[in-house]
Amino acid sequence: MLKPEALKGELPSSRDAYKRLTRIAVPSVVEMVFMSIISSVDMIMLRGLENPATAIAGVGLATQPRMLTLTLFFALNVGVTAIVSRRKGEERQEDANRALRNAMLIVFVLALVISAASVTFARPLLLFAGAQPDTVEMSVSYFTIMSYFLPVSALTMCINSALRGIGNTKAPMYNNIIANLVNVFFNRFLIYGIKSSAGGYILEPMEVAGAAWASGIGICVGFAMCLATVTLNKNEGAFLHLSLTDNWKLHKPTVQSIFRVGGNAAIEQIAMRIGFFTYAIIVASLGTNAVAAHQVGMQFLQFSFTFGDGISVAATSLVGQSLGQERPDLASIYSISAQRISLCCSFVIATLIAVFRAPLISIFLDPNLATNAESFAMALNVLIIISLFQPLQMMNVVIVGCLRGAGDNLHVAIVMIICVVFIRPVLSYVAINAFHLGLIGAWCSALIDMTIRLALTRSRFKSGKWQLKKV
Repeated sequence: MLKPEALKGELPSSRDAYKRLTRIAVPSVVEMVFMSIISSVDMIMLRGLENPATAIAGVGLATQPRMLTLTLFFALNVGVTAIVSRRKGEERQEDANRALRNAMLIVFVLALVISAASVTFARPLLLFAGAQPDTVEMSVSYFTIMSYFLPVSALTMCINSALRGIGNTKAPMYNNIIANLVNVFFNRFLIYGIKSSAGGYILEPMEVAGAAWASGIGICVGFAMCLATVTLNKNEGAFLHLSLTDNWKLHKPTVQSIFRVGGNAAIEQIAMRIGFFTYAIIVASLGTNAVAAHQVGMQFLQFSFTFGDGISVAATSLVGQSLGQERPDLASIYSISAQRISLCCSFVIATLIAVFRAPLISIFLDPNLATNAESFAMALNVLIIISLFQPLQMMNVVIVGCLRGAGDNLHVAIVMIICVVFIRPVLSYVAINAFHLGLIGAWCSALIDMTIRLALTRSRFKSGKWQLKKV
């Protein structure tokens, strides 16, 4: 994998490198795939409502605004993962724990402010996102309820990011799986209500709002479990540990490190969310049926994305630890191994999506229901494009994970600005309004965006400049 002059010491065999990478990646992949399935189950459970296409569109329209509120936390968590993984490689345990404590304080304060703003401006935000008269009320309700739980969700993400930084992907996996099972359990009762033997309801159906409250309950359970992971485990293997007796004061050099790495990631995340938000607004102009088909497609794109993201987590952790040990050669070995694994996975997933797209879509939309016919037909074509996405998306996600592990986030941010803020929305707008290609035109534009993104991030990786970053 490397030229002889790049070697800095003894290297693991290819088998050992893949084994170590897989040991970290598999729990992360399982966790993220399971979470994606549960997210899909949320949508599937809306299938039994009177107009499932409208309900799916309503929840889908709230997705991008909600992701926008999480932007700063995604960015800070990139900094947390990169710093903690680097401190793990340097064997600076106290500094790693201080980074986690400082990050939690910052995240909590920011989350309170953003949560309050989200609740206050929910309706104008959702109208701006393209909510139509038949979807606006359920979109606002779903978004508002999810905003109540933002502080808890942000803290959970912060702790899990630190755990992944030290290579502990099993704890986040167990925590998130249980939290999402709790979500599904409460979905059944809160969406459809609980009937009494007399024919009425003990608990009235809450429909889309019920799905949001069920998610909130699951978020709280997940936070309790991940907090227990870093407070109750005191054995020698507990590299990360929190206690009320620790020094929780902000430490200026640590805060500066978090914002230095997370600041570039913030540019990336803001660019990405603005671009995706704009893209969603353009798609929303096509009407409720197109939005429903788009959301079904997004479920499968997100599901396939989780495989690459899980492998990316392992790459981020091992790159950070290797550079902390001053072994850029090891970092390259793990990076290349991760890319090869992701490429193999992508071809398998692409084939399955293309071949089984009709039965997969029918999980969300009944093709025999007249109100679903148009959405179903559009979704069939969307999934063909999604299958073409797979090798491009997975390779890009893993390479970005390697760059993040090195703290090289500025390049990723610039690529996001170019591709997601400008190229994707502009091409989508032209495809829909000038060439009248509808939803297919929007998805072809996204495919072009992904192709350019991969070319730019791969060029950065090949240059090797990411190995020189200091965290």
